[in-house]
Amino acid sequence: MREFEHHEDCMGTVFTFRGLTDLNVEGQSEAILHATNTLHKADAIFSLYKPDSPLSRLARGETSVAECPAVVEQVWELCEKWGKVTDGWFSAFTQQNTFDPSGLVKTWAAQYAADKLVAAGITDFTLNAGGDILISEQQSREEFWRIAIGKPVSIASKESGVLTVLDLAGTEYRAVATSGSAERGEHIWNPKGSKLQKDVVQVSVIAQNLVEADVWATAAFAEGIGSLKRINRQPNLEALYVMADGSLQGTDGLIPLFAKPKG
Repeated sequence: MREFEHHEDCMGTVFTFRGLTDLNVEGQSEAILHATNTLHKADAIFSLYKPDSPLSRLARGETSVAECPAVVEQVWELCEKWGKVTDGWFSAFTQQNTFDPSGLVKTWAAQYAADKLVAAGITDFTLNAGGDILISEQQSREEFWRIAIGKPVSIASKESGVLTVLDLAGTEYRAVATSGSAERGEHIWNPKGSKLQKDVVQVSVIAQNLVEADVWATAAFAEGIGSLKRINRQPNLEALYVMADGSLQGTDGLIPLFAKPKG
């Protein structure tokens, strides 16, 4: 087994794959190429920053969902499903009623890319999808089960750094996603009103898969601290809230997930 690390620029962020493999260099490169091609295909279809993408054309009324690649309808239906699960707090429609599944597509594509790696025989790795983390089932290194949660400030700030560290080793959890306004401003809208909540500045959700973590982090940030009871009722889901006053709140099962000091 030997170490590998690969960084892929896509979707306006960086996807980092790190792990161990017994594939030769050629096999490893081919596996990573197939995985990252998945990311770029998703970007080409769903990016609203690319004027010629199917989703941009759909937003301008130049095409229909039926005329788009079949995956657009699949993602549309997936977004509708998660909208129902979160009682409408996750929405793939903007305030202008434009279909924008960006709250799901990045991690959906990342999960698909990870599945491609596993199918190719690379099963021991961690994927950092622009700050959202997925740990493979066969991750063998203890340190890669520890996930740092950043402070709710821009990484360019002098105040930036690690807020806390979670340790998912020995648990059913494999993914952590964080939503907030530190890096991208108020990019998450309130699907149930005109005003965005102000009580929570960051939410990190711990789940069994990356899409679930991402969707719930987006929904929880949109709703605010009122979502705490909702997430507590969900099986195999935990969340850490950073409040506007700097205090922390979390779900009932969160405390055992905090990393213990070594030694």
